[in-house]
Parts: sequence; C-alpha cells; structure tokens
Amino acid sequence: MRIEKLDAAVANQIAAGEVVERPASIVKELIENSLDAGATSVTVEIEGAGTGLIRVLDNGVGIHPEDMRLALERHATSKITTTDDLLSITSMGFRGEALASVASVARTTLTSRAEGSDRAWALTVDGGEEKRHAPAAHPQGTAVEIRDLFFNTPARRKFMKTERTEVAHISETVRRLALANPGVSFELKHGTRTVERLAATKVLVDRIEKLLGRDFLAEAVEVDERQEELRLHGWIGSPTYTRRTADQQHLFVNARYVRDKVVSHAIRQAYRDVIFHGRQPVFVVYLEIPPEAVDVNVHPTKHEVRFRDSRQVHDFIYGRLNRALRDVRPGSSNDSIKNAGVDMNPVEPKPPTWVQASFPRQLSVQVEGGASTFVTEERDTVYAEDRVFPPLGYALAQLGGAYILAENEDGLVIVDMHAAHERITYEKMKSASSEQTLVKQRLLVPLSLEVTRREADLVEALTEEFGRLGIGLERLGPSTIRVQEVPSLIGTADAAELVRDVLGELVEYGHSDSLAEHRDSLLATMACHGSIRANRRLAIEEMNALLREMERTENAGQCNHGRPTFHVQNLADLDRLFLRGQ
Repeated sequence: MRIEKLDAAVANQIAAGEVVERPASIVKELIENSLDAGATSVTVEIEGAGTGLIRVLDNGVGIHPEDMRLALERHATSKITTTDDLLSITSMGFRGEALASVASVARTTLTSRAEGSDRAWALTVDGGEEKRHAPAAHPQGTAVEIRDLFFNTPARRKFMKTERTEVAHISETVRRLALANPGVSFELKHGTRTVERLAATKVLVDRIEKLLGRDFLAEAVEVDERQEELRLHGWIGSPTYTRRTADQQHLFVNARYVRDKVVSHAIRQAYRDVIFHGRQPVFVVYLEIPPEAVDVNVHPTKHEVRFRDSRQVHDFIYGRLNRALRDVRPGSSNDSIKNAGVDMNPVEPKPPTWVQASFPRQLSVQVEGGASTFVTEERDTVYAEDRVFPPLGYALAQLGGAYILAENEDGLVIVDMHAAHERITYEKMKSASSEQTLVKQRLLVPLSLEVTRREADLVEALTEEFGRLGIGLERLGPSTIRVQEVPSLIGTADAAELVRDVLGELVEYGHSDSLAEHRDSLLATMACHGSIRANRRLAIEEMNALLREMERTENAGQCNHGRPTFHVQNLADLDRLFLRGQ
C-alpha cells in the first residue's frame, strides 16, 4: 500500500474528531473565540441539543471581511504569529483549528461586523465548501451559526447521548466559562427556554453564589495565597460539604478551565485527613501563574496543561489549602467570606449562671498507665449574668454513652466522643512521629500472633519503620510475629487487633516502601484503636477537658475518616422546633 497525502477535507474531519467530541465542545470553542475578541456579552442558542442548531453571538471586536475566509481555514489565527508566542500564551485559543474543524462537519454561517466598520458580512460554508459570501445586517460583533452537525459524517451521530444529556454538557460548559469570566454576561437558550442567564459582575463571589448557591458559600473557606509569581485564590468547601461525585470541582489556570493531575492531586491531598471516605470536595479554585511557566499546547481541547515546575505548583497548592482547612476549627463561623483565620483561642471563660460544677482553666489529655485520662485543673465557679463561652461551650451531660451535650453562645453542641478523641489522638501521634518523639509503651506480656506469611515478611522487612511508628514487632517464625511495644498515646487499645489492622492495610497497599508513604493513614488507624469507646462514662470535668482539647486541635471538626465530630443546633432552630414566637 502506497503512502498518500490526505486531502484537506479528510484532514479537517480527522481534526474535528479531536476538537468536536460533542456539541458542548463546539460551544466551548466558539465562546472562547468570543472572549478572545473582547466580548462582554455572549448568547448561546441551541436546538435539538446542539445537533440541529448552535448559534453563538457576541459583541466583540468582530472579524474584517477579508479575514473571514481565513477564519475557516486550518492553522489560521490572530492569536499567535511565531514560535515564541507559543511559549507564553495568554489567549484562550491559538491553534487555528476549531472553526475549520467544525465547518468540515456542519453547515456553518459566519456573520460579523468589525469594530469601526459600517457593514457586516456573512460567509456560508457547507462541510468545508464555501457557498456564499455577501453583505449582511448585523451589529458590531460576531455570530457563528452551526446547523446539521455531523450531516456528512452520520456515524458520529450514533455516539451522541440523549438530548437531556447533551444539553446538560452544554450548560456545564457555559457555567464553567462564566465562572472564569465574571465580567461577561452569559445567556443560554434551548429552543424557547432560557437555561442560564448570568449578568456581568465585578464581584467574583456574586457569580459563584449564582452558580454554586448560597449554601456552598456558607460552608466554604475563602483562600487567597501568593508565593513568588504564583497566586491561588477561590473558595473551597468545608470537609463536611461534600458530594458523591466530583462534578462540582472547578479548577482554573489563568482563567482556563483545566483537568490537571498535578493540581487535582494537591487538592485531594489537602483534604485527605478530613474528608469522609468516598466523598468528593466542592471547590472553585483559580491558579494564576506566568504564561511562560505553563504549557497549554498539550491537547487540542486545551483541557490539559503542563507546568514547568510541577513540584513547586503542587507543594504551593497543597500547603496553602491544607493550612486553610486546618484553620476551620470547631465553633468557627462558616460565614462565606470570613472563615479563614478565625481565632480559636478561647477567652478566659465565665461559666453559665445555672451550672453548679467547677470548670477547668487549664486542660490537657494525658496518658497514665496506658489509659487515656482527662486531667483538669479546677477553679471556683463565679456566677454572672454576662456569660462568655469558649467556642464549644460547656458540657451539660452525656447522651447514649456516645455523645457529649454542651451549650455555647449559639445553642446546643452535640459532640461524638469517639470521633473527637480520635482526631485529637491522631494529631498528637502525627506531630510526635514527625518530631520523632513518639513514646512507646512496652507490653507487660508480649503478644504472639499468627499472621500470613506475606504479613510476616512485611514485619521482617520493615521492623525499624514500625518502631518509628511506636510499634515494636519481631518475626518469630514463617507465620508468627511478636508484639512487644505499642504507642503510649493509644493507651489500652487491643494490641493484637491494632497490629492486624495495620498489617492488613500494608498488604492492601501492596509495595514494600508503603509504610513511610502511607504513614498518616496507618497513624489514623492506630488513633482509632486508641480513642474513647462508646459507653465509657465521663465526668463533667472530663467532658470539658475533651472540648478544650478539640478547640486546640487542628482539623478537629472531622475525625480521621472525615466524619463530623460535632454539630451545633442553634437556639433559633430550637425555637422554631417548639413554635416559640409564632
């Protein structure tokens, strides 16, 4: 078989297969052209989920009549001219492929009136073949009309989804572009129905509230961080504001929506310790980086980017988001803009007028004889009308052997004892492990355990690493190990069960260096074993000691597995529950 050069029509249809995945892909490319033209208003009209009609109208600078034919040719663009331009791309488009690719698989009409021109022109092309180029009536700006998508490639239509699905993809495309461009008004119409209408705004948070809702902002933390030439800003949902899917994760690099593995991994790592297993965080995050430090010419869809220094970008994003999430302490307000930086150091508290017990001034959790003990230092109660509560308030009682009921300024605080103590223990173990100050407790009677040969091999290979985690292990035989030491912080936990769970995790990870790599996960498992169990009765003083420890602990709003540690039922809600004031 001889090698032959493909003609332009075939080449364009191949390119269309890369650029035009579905109608939403066309909408994206056309809106990006409008944005590059300086448009402040963009209207999208579709029929038949985009296969019948896609029309995008803007008020940008328009296209000169002599450039209209070029606009529909491959590798013709006004965005770049030299290879140096590719190294510092600031426009949304630059490849000069989109319009030519679309025109090769649809009936296309391009109507435009250039800035300063007294006349508009229209160019009609069917499947890449020019049909008409003539004057037209049109205001300044451009309208691109795509009809009968894939009319000449019917096989492509077989891969289209239902009308509802395709409209949803188009709507999501418009919403993402709107999130990146709050100063531009957007309207999306499907037939006679208006799907989206977004007024231009100078305030980014207004656009975010319109698209993600007030509930998201009420549970979000604002971030605005800089490091050298990098800037990260936006809103990240609290660890308890999550979804089953990742459909509300919006990441923008230089105002371009992307799906980037480096940034996505950094965000996942920041949430790792605080989000419930299997749940997905919600966020709108904008990364600003010098154009020459990021390559957007990776894929025709421009959804992927490549950073010049991916490690710097990853560490910057992870570090800043991790710190922002740590700052969301128990009792802090989740007012949409004021979350970050809430002072969680309680003022010297005055107890409620009706509590007759003494309350602690300095509180800590210590381990004595291997058991978790809450130690308090008492002071006399002073009755006063002006009560000042610490963030999590004062304990009232214990409920069901599992919950602490407390009162703070907002109302009733319900604390999951095990989840709260688990987080406290975990953070202490993490800190001690990092500083290599993890105290070990030798068992009075060492335990001999029968394990699988694979688990015994792990113990033999990683004995020193286990020791750094506070677990003293020794291999006795092909399938036998001995447990000699456990971390003091986990107290009277079942050592056999603890070791079996840790070994089980390592086997699941499946590689020999995973002890250090998965240290935090293993410490979380150990902390769970060493935490207060249900039905342990606590005195009021012990409950208050736990509450004060929570206020001093990072990420104390969630346990190590992402479950919430407390819930506040405010007085207004209680009043409504009992119909007070109605």
